Amino acid sequence: MNFKPLFLYCSLAVASLLFSSTAMRSPKEENIKPIQLFNGKDLKNWIPKIRHYEAGDNFGNTFRVEDGLLKVRYDQYDQFNYRYGHLAYKTPYSYYILRIEYRFVGEQAPGGEGWAWRNSGVMLHGQDPHTMGKNQDFPISIESQFLGGDTNPNSVRTTSNLCTPGTHVVINNELFTPHCKNSTSKTYHGDQWVTADFVVLGDSLIQHILEGEVVMEYTKPQIGGEMVDGFLANSKKDGQPLTSGFIYLQSESHPIDFRKVELYNLEKYKKNPARLQQTIAKLLHKKASK
Repeated sequence: MNFKPLFLYCSLAVASLLFSSTAMRSPKEENIKPIQLFNGKDLKNWIPKIRHYEAGDNFGNTFRVEDGLLKVRYDQYDQFNYRYGHLAYKTPYSYYILRIEYRFVGEQAPGGEGWAWRNSGVMLHGQDPHTMGKNQDFPISIESQFLGGDTNPNSVRTTSNLCTPGTHVVINNELFTPHCKNSTSKTYHGDQWVTADFVVLGDSLIQHILEGEVVMEYTKPQIGGEMVDGFLANSKKDGQPLTSGFIYLQSESHPIDFRKVELYNLEKYKKNPARLQQTIAKLLHKKASK
């Protein structure tokens, strides 16, 4: 796999995260074990928040575990009725590498909007689910939007895109205020499994990675803008940097399966850019070789 260089922006220095053989050689490098956010058995440590319901109410058994998979399903819905759902992991994180394996399956729920067909995602640096309004549609967060291809094998529908409910980011040194931006990924058709990796370094850098290639990159995530409704006034402080937050999986009316939600916590390397660089390079190299 060929890795696009990573760039670590920090207040004291700018360290290039180049995936070189030098970065891989370190006999003293410890073996970091991933945290399995999804244990393959149940929804322990996860908090559902579905629009029009309180945090913790898993309406319609929307989020469930069957056959070792975390599934999003709508068989107990008569109509979707804008009941956007999000499943939050209980612990907020700041510096980490996240790996998610997902696939779209089945048919969209009745009443799901056209744009939500084969549409889901993962929310990064999200607000605490208990601070969301009962009728809030999306958590204030940074979204990596997952999209599946249609029935035409020649059509283009990128995935791991960027969306910004109640947030802004900086791209190419300019504040990006539109709601969404397509990544440079290929299109994944059918029910195939897709592996999406994320490098998240506080408010310094976020990268979306597919098959070893950086397909989206931005810095300075912050609260701001629109595209989120029903929020409590004290939860949206425009201009506030997003340095950490909760990780959410989405429910937007199309069934989706997740078989891996895995995180490497890099917090202890936050103040050691060289060690952080080396660790990220090693972990991504290890993942790409699997």
